[in-house]
Amino acid sequence: MNCDVRQSPQAVIHGGGRTGAAFARATGRVRKWLGRSDQRQKAEELALRLEERLSERERIARELHDTFLQGFLGVSMQLQHAVDQVPEDSPGKPALHRAVHLMDRVIDEGRHALTGLRSSAVESTSLEQAFSGLREELVPGCCANFRVFVKGQSKFLEPAVHEQVYRIGREALVNALRHSEATSIEAEVDYLPGHLRVVVRDNGCGIDPHMVRSGRKAHWGLAGMRERAEAIGAKFHIWSRPGAGTEVEISVPRRAVAGAYA
Repeated sequence: MNCDVRQSPQAVIHGGGRTGAAFARATGRVRKWLGRSDQRQKAEELALRLEERLSERERIARELHDTFLQGFLGVSMQLQHAVDQVPEDSPGKPALHRAVHLMDRVIDEGRHALTGLRSSAVESTSLEQAFSGLREELVPGCCANFRVFVKGQSKFLEPAVHEQVYRIGREALVNALRHSEATSIEAEVDYLPGHLRVVVRDNGCGIDPHMVRSGRKAHWGLAGMRERAEAIGAKFHIWSRPGAGTEVEISVPRRAVAGAYA
């Protein structure tokens, strides 16, 4: 008695007999090859995007160097020449010298930023010392009382963490000094067991809540501060309202950045 038993397509595909096993192996190889091909394509696309981004960053750095940095250098030279012409006993001589010194420091920081380096002057000091140095940027005649507080044992941070936290704090302090019309400005640096916390507060004119949420008020640099905080895994919070002052807080958990405390 002849019995014609045929395997269903599903049986062949899932290994029914030699044909099914061979088909399964072939299918596996094809899928593996397609997977590798897809990974190669994604890797190539990623490399291309990174290359384009790097080229754009280099282009922007060149443009900034050839415009802003060179412009600042020219202004600095003219300012220094003007200061040299002012009599030593002139009441405005000290303020002009301070302006020249500040201009030189800004140029130096800009040069380091464009070359991807960090300012050794900033790294060699603690955060509280670096913030205290911002007194030099006080507008002559400014009546604001500027104080820096420290809680906990002062520690030096990893350069990448130190740089970003300092830049955020500096932006907040300089904004308060220049724009808030405050009579009291404070920077608080807390070296806590679980995290580093920096708070900058003032009793000035405050910021419109809509501007705080959107970050569109250019001279406050809110978007830049948030981006710097995200880059090191820190939490960034700003509280403000018109007429009630402003408080900026940066919190860096130790677990967020390996070796946050050096």
